Amino acid sequence: MRNKFADAIYEIGKTNSKICALVADISPAGSMVKFREEFPERFINCGVAEQAMIGIAAGMALKGMRPFCYTIATFSLYRPFEMVRDDLAYQNLPVTVIGMGAGIIYSTLGGTHHTMEDIAVASAIPNMTVLAPCDPEEMRLATTWCATESTGPVYMRLGKAGEPDLTANAVDPFIVGKIRYLVRGDGDLCILTYGITMKMAFDVADRVRAKTGKTPSVVSVHTIKPLDEAGILDALTSHKQTAVIEEHVPHGGLGSRVKEIAWDNGITNGLKNFTLKDEFIHFYGSYEELLARHGLEAGAIAEAI
Repeated sequence: MRNKFADAIYEIGKTNSKICALVADISPAGSMVKFREEFPERFINCGVAEQAMIGIAAGMALKGMRPFCYTIATFSLYRPFEMVRDDLAYQNLPVTVIGMGAGIIYSTLGGTHHTMEDIAVASAIPNMTVLAPCDPEEMRLATTWCATESTGPVYMRLGKAGEPDLTANAVDPFIVGKIRYLVRGDGDLCILTYGITMKMAFDVADRVRAKTGKTPSVVSVHTIKPLDEAGILDALTSHKQTAVIEEHVPHGGLGSRVKEIAWDNGITNGLKNFTLKDEFIHFYGSYEELLARHGLEAGAIAEAI
């Protein structure tokens, strides 16, 4: 998604002179070399100064620009939290904060680079829209929406690189604020997820199908806030079981929101959440190995459903 985001903002920037990119001195800014070289007046490397990056973006938005702030997810949201809340959300400015490499994908860099709570943090801020596209094409569509239709701040959670195309045969179109069925199954099981975890969701669905012969529905909840509560409720009531899978701590994420909707509507059975553990795991290895330490594995989830 990282490189595709760079391509998307470059293409939008060619026809929209209000699009600007701000980065915080990270090497992946190199993926935006075309934007930086062709539109140098609209590209700012703010250095290792994320708070300043958000403040500068707020000022540019007040002058009519559409800024995108881009850096590693932990530093895009946690370090400048006060500026995101007060400079962007309080003033309801159309600035998109890109959290790249979210979740625990930076497995070898330790807990400082593991973004396990961002959905909870961003969703708690008034006026903030929270997006988490699941593949490069959903990311392109979400970026276009941020550039042309958003009216306030957006936090967008991205993966890193190499995510597969998972939406080419989607049942539903991409609409911000609506859940999207990528596969509509036979009503036995519905899997709700977002972002980079979608690949695992498809793996779980394949394992369940092989074990039971039944086809699970697979749903992209790319808009965490505002959440499509009616769509979630319909998924809960039209399937015997629902499983939420997310690379996020157990509290404050999609799983918590789905539990709220279920409880408010008297649904107390058939819902399971699979998340990261509520702990820092001091392990330095591959992404897959760290997911396993958290108990977030396709095989284990398929067995537990």
